[in-house]
Amino acid sequence: MDVARVSSGIAELDRVLGGGAVLGGTTLIGGDPGIGKSTLLLQVADRAAASGVRVLYVTAEESLLQTKLRAERLGAASDNLLLLAETNIEPVLDELREARPRLVVVDSIQMVYSPELPSAPGSVSQVRESAMRLVYEAKNAGWPLFLVGHVTKDGAIAGPRVLEHMVDTVLYFEGDRHHAFRLLRAVKNRFGPTNEIGVFQMTRAGLEEVSNPSRMFLSDRKRVVTGAAVVPCMEGTRPILVEVQALLATARYGSPERKATGVDYARVCMLLAVLERRAGIQLAGQDVFVNAAGGVRVDEPAADLGVACAIASSFQDFPLPSETVFFGEIGLSGEIRGVSQTEARLREAAKLGFRHAYLPAESGAPAAPPRGIALHPVDTLAEALDELR
Repeated sequence: MDVARVSSGIAELDRVLGGGAVLGGTTLIGGDPGIGKSTLLLQVADRAAASGVRVLYVTAEESLLQTKLRAERLGAASDNLLLLAETNIEPVLDELREARPRLVVVDSIQMVYSPELPSAPGSVSQVRESAMRLVYEAKNAGWPLFLVGHVTKDGAIAGPRVLEHMVDTVLYFEGDRHHAFRLLRAVKNRFGPTNEIGVFQMTRAGLEEVSNPSRMFLSDRKRVVTGAAVVPCMEGTRPILVEVQALLATARYGSPERKATGVDYARVCMLLAVLERRAGIQLAGQDVFVNAAGGVRVDEPAADLGVACAIASSFQDFPLPSETVFFGEIGLSGEIRGVSQTEARLREAAKLGFRHAYLPAESGAPAAPPRGIALHPVDTLAEALDELR
């Protein structure tokens, strides 16, 4: 069923939303403090206002002066962008009905309260009541509503879980504050997919869209080094090339350490067991550190082959071919299992100049393999490592 949408003015955000913000829909954006939630939504508000749409930005955490200073830094200066510094839900609703905006941002929902309830702002009852009234107003008036949500130390949206059920879309900002890259991921979307991501780069002028994240993630890659493999991962319909790095060292103090950053820890432990049992690589006395470069997170099993080859490369001190990508799921018996969207992965690799690809033999050669890239289908992990050494 087609739904009425309006562009946010930011292509990466529209991709995650499924084509734009739904009229009458509510989007909740969460993420760690300082990761860019307010910056993104102020940029959305400015671009919508610049296109002639009246926008109301409700700042419940900062003063008008603080918000104005941020807007000036981002270059947001449209007359259609209205600012309201208020935490009481009643004046907010009054302003909504009087100004009649076509897009509304509330930053943040945990700071808004209703005077009719005795509890403090941020409590379960206050968050539920304030969000319910705003969502009801948005659906009746037919304008998109964006809410900023605080997160707990575990990374979940703070407050009652019912908040995520009340809204139509829940987006999370991911990324390390020490890296410039930010990933915007949908975890709930009533009107679109939940497997798309948007990629941004934090700059002095705000968040900039990254149209080619593969090139960005590989920009600092060294051509010949041990323990590094490039993996084409699928994020929704978009293939992204990520460098997976591994470093092994002899354990000196008791039990060996196992650390994984950006890669599933349990999956790394499983791959270490497969390498020992099926490939004859003894890793029991080794500290193992695995990292996905650039602050990105690699979740899919298709990265198994790249992770395993990077570990073996570091342990046996042989560099992997520089213009080569690796993908394929590894089973407990050491077999390389087929993965989906082989052609899309290969096209992205060929576009960035890679000339070889190790992939599951089970997947079979694609009907139209990209020109300039040689395929190396493998059945087992041992077979892949024998060919690479």
